[in-house]
Formats: sequence, C-alpha cells, structure tokens
Amino acid sequence: MIRWRDGVVDSVGRSWSGAVELTVTVGAQSVRALAYPELVGTPVAGDRVLLNVGALDRGLGTGGYALVVAVPDRLPEDPPEHGHLVKARYTPLQAMVLGADEQDSPDHDVLRDADDLFGTPVVVADLHSALPAVLAGVYEARPGTRVVYVMTDGGALPLAFSRSVATLRDAGWLSGTVTVGQAYGGDREAVTVHTGLLTAVQVLAAEVVVITQGPGNLGTGTRWGFSGVQSGEAVNAVGTLGGRAVASLRISEADPRPRHRGISHHSLTAYGRVALQPADIVVPDLPGDFGDAVRDAAEPLKLRHRVVRVGVDGLYEAMREAPVKLSTMGRSLDEDRAYFEAAAAAGRHAAALIDRP
Repeated sequence: MIRWRDGVVDSVGRSWSGAVELTVTVGAQSVRALAYPELVGTPVAGDRVLLNVGALDRGLGTGGYALVVAVPDRLPEDPPEHGHLVKARYTPLQAMVLGADEQDSPDHDVLRDADDLFGTPVVVADLHSALPAVLAGVYEARPGTRVVYVMTDGGALPLAFSRSVATLRDAGWLSGTVTVGQAYGGDREAVTVHTGLLTAVQVLAAEVVVITQGPGNLGTGTRWGFSGVQSGEAVNAVGTLGGRAVASLRISEADPRPRHRGISHHSLTAYGRVALQPADIVVPDLPGDFGDAVRDAAEPLKLRHRVVRVGVDGLYEAMREAPVKLSTMGRSLDEDRAYFEAAAAAGRHAAALIDRP
C-alpha cells in the first residue's frame, strides 16, 4: 500500500504556510518532494529523508509529490502537549490537535450547547478549485465580507497542502479556516462538519461560510463513488443547523468527459439525491445553447430545492483580479470559464443574502 524510498535532499524550494517543497535524489533519479514541517521537522540540503512515492509513481496530478515521512537522522523535538483530537487516526502520521469542541478548548463553552447558524449563508461546492472563484463572487458583490473556509476530509487531509488557501489568507480573502473530520491544520479543528460550521459562525464570526473538500477530488466514474457526495451531506448539515445552504453547481463546457459536461453528474447526484434539506441551487445565466442546456438540466432539482438564476456580468473581471491563479483539472479560467462563473455566481448570491431579513 505504501511505496517507500530513501533519498537525500538536494535543495529546498518554495514554501508556504505549513509546507515546503524539496528536490530529493533517490538512487539515480531526482524527484519533487513535499514536507510538512509541523509533522516531520524542516529538512535542509544533505538530510536523509524517508519518502512515500505511491501517488508520484502513479502519476496522480494533485498528488504528484513524493511525501516526506521522516527525517530519520534529525528528528524534531516533541511538540507542546495540547489537545486530544487525533486526526488521520491510526495512520503512521496521525496528528494530535486541540479541537475547538473538546473540553480543554477555550471555545468549548461557546460550542457546548451551540445549535444554530442563525441563517448564515453557507456556499457548498464539490471541488477545492471552486474556492477562490466563490470568494471572487462574494467580494465583487460585498467587499469586506468576513468569510471562513471549512475544509472537509474528502480530499487532502493537511490544509497546508493547499497553496491557494495560504495565498488567500495572506491576501485577506479568508478570515479563518476550520478543518473537520480527518482533515487538520486549520485555525480551528473540529470533530464533525456540524461542529465545524458552528465554529465558523459562532467562534470565528463568519458572515459567509464556504465548505468544500481539500485538493485531490477522488472519482471512480461510477454514480456514487466520488468524494463530492459530501456536498449533499454538507447541505443536510447546514439545513439541520439553521443555515442557508447555497449550492454551487459543478458546470463545464470544456471537460472531455460527457458525465461532467453541462452540469456534472456529481452535482446532480449530490444535490438531487443526497441532499434532503433544501438549498438555493445557483444556476448562472450563461449565454447561448450551453446556457439553455444548463438551465434545462437544473429543472429536476426544483423538486427539492430553490433554483435561483444569477447573472454573471462582471464576474470574469472579478476573478481575473483574484490573488491566486484559477485552475481546475488543469484548465485555466479562460479554458473553462463556465466552471468558474458558476462558482462565482454562488458567491455573489451568498453575499446578497447576508443583509436580508
């Protein structure tokens, strides 16, 4: 299950909050590697490192790194003792963190009986790549909105894997982050999606919450075998807690796979079958035959949800000003504009809900 390698660090490359890139020599080969200093310490040139190369060997796009498992000849000091939440539980790299909802947390008194999101808009998206586009839509409509990101464990478990989140935080586009389930590394940790959402609103004072998985969507080409099923489950959590779920549709005019062109089957399954609580399904007003096809495909969702048409004028320009480069499945903003406009339209709609009675 794990492909182990032993290598030596040649050089240290770019870094961002919680992660550092390395070039490592493994035998006669040079590979790109990623280390999480909070887990394994900070490697330097000349260090011997133990690597997991499974995803790299399989050529996975998102997971295209050798991952540093240990710097065995220079182990880091023990971290301070705090928290008893175990994330990535019972794996060799399980991490002990302080949960916002555990008894020793300063947030425990707030969360102990917390049960309400007070109508806060929560944008639910399938892919991590939707996050900056959603934020562009929020800020185009309502500059200065306090937005908190809740990352589920459907993709990457370490929040630090996302360069986008690090850049969005630095740019002031995110006011806070919460990691839930087996995911870890947010400003706050939570046990479940429910306590993560409550933490975002009642502890971090979010005006808008965005919830989606981390980088590394998993799909199998089957009706139910994809990590984005969590989108429907998130809608249920938002509705149960009295929030206002805003569903971002996964739409593409450029994806070569028929199941993802137009409205992806991921969105139709997650929102049409899994989500039992009502949501605002945001349908972007896209032009031409493609826009007509998207609107037609969304019609069945009216059986359970509120289908809301949202204009996209000005959203392309807002996304071009985003602090991160937009990319999904290797496609840029210009190469898959409809995908990003759909996410930004959801952000625009969520911002419009904030001041409504």
